[in-house]
Amino acid sequence: MLQSLTIGAASCAAAGCVNVSAPDKPIVINLNINITQEVVYRLDGEAKTLIQDNPGIF
Repeated sequence: MLQSLTIGAASCAAAGCVNVSAPDKPIVINLNINITQEVVYRLDGEAKTLIQDNPGIF
């Protein structure tokens, strides 16, 4: 059992080391977002004439 632990420890040491460190400069993410909205409306004839007859209603 002791021999298997020694072999396991030796293989881990021989595998190498992984270093993770933060970058020197900040990470920059450029987002170009274009939002377009189109509003389509239709009025029936009665509503249209009501608005034209009473322009101050709104």
